[in-house]
Amino acid sequence: MRNPSFATGVPNWIDLGTPDLDGATAFYRGLFGWELVPGGPETGEYGMYSLDGNAAAGVMTVPEERAKPSWSVYFQSPDAYATATTVTRAGGSVLFEPMDVREFGRMAGFTDNEGAYFGVWQPGTNPGLGVIQEPGSLVWSELHTPDVPMAAAFFQTLFGWEADEVTFPSGSYTTVRPAGGGPESSFGGLVRLGDVPAGADRGPHWLPYFTVEDCDAASARAERLGGGVTVAPQEIEGVGRIAHLADPFGAAFAVIRPAPVMPDR
Repeated sequence: MRNPSFATGVPNWIDLGTPDLDGATAFYRGLFGWELVPGGPETGEYGMYSLDGNAAAGVMTVPEERAKPSWSVYFQSPDAYATATTVTRAGGSVLFEPMDVREFGRMAGFTDNEGAYFGVWQPGTNPGLGVIQEPGSLVWSELHTPDVPMAAAFFQTLFGWEADEVTFPSGSYTTVRPAGGGPESSFGGLVRLGDVPAGADRGPHWLPYFTVEDCDAASARAERLGGGVTVAPQEIEGVGRIAHLADPFGAAFAVIRPAPVMPDR
């Protein structure tokens, strides 16, 4: 989907913090076909990854002594200041106060009441991601948290999210969707921390999923490019084929080849 619109509380931006901008760019160019649009002094050298001319992600250099390499997920907010107030009241923390990014929009960074980092983007002239749900772009966002019901309650208070319990042969999974949206508007899920052992040592965190045309080929390509496979490709009935990966510097993400959408009968 090109030039998507975003409801309140839906992921509308992602960015990568990496100690090696050139190395990360080479990796994601080889994996997803992204090209770097460098940032200038006016944006603090904060750059953007472009997919066929559309914004796919943000990127910034973050020294390893300051923070671990990681992906961050940002959610649509109509008022970042009001969101910051609600975060505090709901038991979360404000890591950086809402700040204007020129005329492009306003962003802020928080942790939820279990310590998982997330941000909000209040659009100005930049509405957010320019492409989603297409190969090489964001399609799903997953929170790994010690307490799924508590996380669902926190974000329901914050954004009005509605949660649904989905049952698979391997167990249940909680999906989330914007207030008033049907199940087809689900954009993410909540997973109990530790159910995926490969990510347990990172503590509570958000994991972005990117669409690929071939999950196995993408996993093999990530390894050739210097990254790693932390959860080998596996099929989930009705969902698709997924794998958890890491770039050469340790930033974690996942890829998915979505299951075909069956026509209504």
